[in-house]
Amino acid sequence: MAPDLTRARLGTTSSFVLCGIMSGTLTVRVPAMTDTVHLTKSQLGIVLLAWALGGLLAMQGSRPMLRRLGSGRSLTLSMPLSALTLAGVALAPDYVTLIVAAAAFGMAVGLFDISMNAQGAVAENASGRSLMSGFHAGWSIGAIASGAIGIGAIRLGLSFRDHLLLVAVASLPIAAALARTYLPDPGSDDGGAAVRRRLPPVVYVLGVVVFAAFMIEGMVGDWNGLYLRDVLGAPESLAALGYPLFAGGMLAARLAGDRLRRRYGAAACLRFGGLVVALSFGVVITAPVAEVALVGLLVAGVAMATVIPFALSLAGGADPAQSGPAIAQTAAIGYAGLLLGPVLIGFLADATSLRLALSVGLVLGAVIWLSTRYLPADS
Repeated sequence: MAPDLTRARLGTTSSFVLCGIMSGTLTVRVPAMTDTVHLTKSQLGIVLLAWALGGLLAMQGSRPMLRRLGSGRSLTLSMPLSALTLAGVALAPDYVTLIVAAAAFGMAVGLFDISMNAQGAVAENASGRSLMSGFHAGWSIGAIASGAIGIGAIRLGLSFRDHLLLVAVASLPIAAALARTYLPDPGSDDGGAAVRRRLPPVVYVLGVVVFAAFMIEGMVGDWNGLYLRDVLGAPESLAALGYPLFAGGMLAARLAGDRLRRRYGAAACLRFGGLVVALSFGVVITAPVAEVALVGLLVAGVAMATVIPFALSLAGGADPAQSGPAIAQTAAIGYAGLLLGPVLIGFLADATSLRLALSVGLVLGAVIWLSTRYLPADS
């Protein structure tokens, strides 16, 4: 791999790690944020919704910016902006200010997320190799690292505000160094405005795939613990293993994902992933004991690992001259699933049962599997 490509690959991977750290830092300190600003549970829900909606709004509106600036310049802008808005969350003195700060952080990180995925597609297209799964493994590593850093900060007695401010300040020089590693987007002439044209139809099919995948991630993240504890009778310590097993399976499979794609192709990997996700949710919802459900969640994490990276990669490669806008559109459709999934499960659980509500995961796995019929075979 040429020196510029190697530098771009390392820079893009590091950007994914940094994004995972910043997002994970706030997630880890949500309980401390609740205590610091004296939030009720309903107020916390509004703050978290503002964070999520800010991200969705940024993703929906990022296409013109990516066309004009390209992914590299968008990253150069959004990384320090994410750090500054994280500091804004840390310094918010009251509930109303915190809502505004959380929405601003969500918008900045949403643009960061789209831009780094678009730059990942640029690096992939330039190298002619599958790289996106490894990039997303970087995000998983960053999220896990944020948890370890958070545990250390709590043990050292750092307040919510001091912890977030330290991460924000440390992120700024890292962002400045990474800004020199990115590749220019194809068709961009140092940031000149690109000609707008219609995105390929496959981008919207891939949006459906990412929608289903994000919905599954949201469901598992928010509801697996309650299912294991309240439905299967697991003790709190055992129920707490559900999401770490799911996330650990995802990380392990993402580290191997690019090699699998080079051997079997992205469409085949997506097809297999959708089928295994459906089967693993079948195990989860029919499990007689928590230990069996935990195995199902681990397998689901492995199967889900490459769905989002490969779908975004295929979107970016559908029209290399529009990789940024294509990824923005795919991710914007998908991110709605992350918002809708946990809410839908809540309504279905109230109307029926949590066990039956989680059968939605089986349906979503089937949707991913069926959607691959409309994807071009790639090697």
